[in-house]
Amino acid sequence: EMDAALALHKLPRVIMFSRTASLSCVTLAVLASLPLASTAPATSTPKVSAPMRLKGGSATWSDSPVTQRLRDLAKSPYDLTVNAAITPKRIASMQTEACGLKMVYATERVCPKTVDALCDLAKDRGVFEKMKAMCDGEVVNKIEGYECEDRKVLHTAMRDVFDKPLSSSEASRAAADLEKAELNKVEEWCKELDESGKFTDMLLIGIGGSDLGPRAIYMGLQGYKKEGRKVHIVSNVDPDDAAMVLNNIPDLSKTLVLVVSKSGGTLETLTNENLVRDFFVKKGLEPKNHFACVTGKGSPMDNPAEYLKSFYMDDYIGGRFSVTSMVGAPMLSFGLGFDNYMKLLEGAHDMDMHALTTSDPKQNLPLLLALIGVWNRNFLGLPTCAILPYSQALLRFTAHLQQLDMESNGKHIDRQGKFVDYATGPIIWGEPGTNGQHSFYQLIHQGTDTIPVEFLGFTESQFGMDLDVKGTTSQQKLNSNLLAQSLAMATGSINSNPNKCFDGNRPNCLILGKKLDPYTMGVLLALYEHKVAFQGFLWDINSFDQEGVQLGKILATQFLDIYKKVNAGEEVKPEDNLTAMLCEMP
Repeated sequence: EMDAALALHKLPRVIMFSRTASLSCVTLAVLASLPLASTAPATSTPKVSAPMRLKGGSATWSDSPVTQRLRDLAKSPYDLTVNAAITPKRIASMQTEACGLKMVYATERVCPKTVDALCDLAKDRGVFEKMKAMCDGEVVNKIEGYECEDRKVLHTAMRDVFDKPLSSSEASRAAADLEKAELNKVEEWCKELDESGKFTDMLLIGIGGSDLGPRAIYMGLQGYKKEGRKVHIVSNVDPDDAAMVLNNIPDLSKTLVLVVSKSGGTLETLTNENLVRDFFVKKGLEPKNHFACVTGKGSPMDNPAEYLKSFYMDDYIGGRFSVTSMVGAPMLSFGLGFDNYMKLLEGAHDMDMHALTTSDPKQNLPLLLALIGVWNRNFLGLPTCAILPYSQALLRFTAHLQQLDMESNGKHIDRQGKFVDYATGPIIWGEPGTNGQHSFYQLIHQGTDTIPVEFLGFTESQFGMDLDVKGTTSQQKLNSNLLAQSLAMATGSINSNPNKCFDGNRPNCLILGKKLDPYTMGVLLALYEHKVAFQGFLWDINSFDQEGVQLGKILATQFLDIYKKVNAGEEVKPEDNLTAMLCEMP
């Protein structure tokens, strides 16, 4: 046991344990045996302040000739600030288009040699084969040789319900057929709701992927919402969230409640469900007449006695990839109309087809976006990425992308269980323009950190309400700011007054569409899903699990056990780190 503990001590990483936790010899031995490419000598004492680099990972990344080419190119990346750096010819040549979206990357710090090398990296890493394996329903959510989820990843099959199939594999077709059956249930349910006129509002209860994605899409398509319908959402276990939402529902008797939990055991969701049920009872309403659910077949929530209607999803749908599954279908169909939901699916399906079948990386929009992200992250050493939509409708879209990207690619081991020695997922953040220009753009332009940016913009507004003021419309003013910020970040400006100097070389790209309608929203959603998946394939990590959320859940459960003692009238003293921290609560 002592040998195992010493081996564990050598691991170049920090592991925090509760004082109340106990470690068996077997646990220590397993932790100590985790594979490393190199270990510090026993006599060395790592500095706490030193940057943590976990050694190992895919040797084909670190030692690949194409990776070395990119490192060499990164020593002198394309300078966007010199005269004639961004010409009409460069703008025309550095763009690609798919499914009504255009990506312009002339303002990125890449030259044709860089793009060629990035395309070679995609081939070197076998990303198309990995994408096909995912879409065909092979088990890609796994870590070789270790306990893991060990699942298929088939969110693409949830929209593979049209005449031209994405995949002909048995697993994909079976998943798509199951989803078609669920979609038929949703369509019939929507007709029943329309005919009865019984419900005007829906309250969605869910957290994580059951909240962020559906909320972002619903808010993003308010110009297409169904007349007389409104959706409310409770996600946070903070009781004030539920209180504020419930107190703003105009007529509880005309409100449906949709509870979403794949496992049927998500603590925050079950707590909120019980709180809302209690609220209904206190208002003299029978919850059974108002509650429906989305869950896995056979889960604790799969109980017809408790719910008006049940819709099903399988474990091959990850929460952050679940918007186009039954997680999103009932709510979005209720709020936007079933036809608009199907247009969303159609857009996502078309982008799926493009991502899987466009073999030239320069023409494959999500792959090219992923490659440029890898260039900025791994070779230019830039740890964040701001996604800035010039569309108020996309107010919460970046929050969804934050979960999609950071929960997927915030990983420190590769698919063989080795700690990587290269950077993986970036920090994703952002807010809509032009509001952000009056907030954090100052730091982007003149701060000491370079922040890559992905701008999103549309030629037309959703509602069509606009006015010519001083010779231009509001939408034209919005897009003028969008284009100006892209160029300003890239080119910068030199001034004899240092306070007015802008260094430039802030890499960015534009993702442009004509109008944010349901089809385009589906395209945009799938674009980012595939960007994230392609980057995971490039880094050889598992983008489809989320072990990082588990440790906090375990410790939270221990705190809840202490709270139960408090609620039972027992005295709790600060005897260990858990009780000591809880006793600090006022």
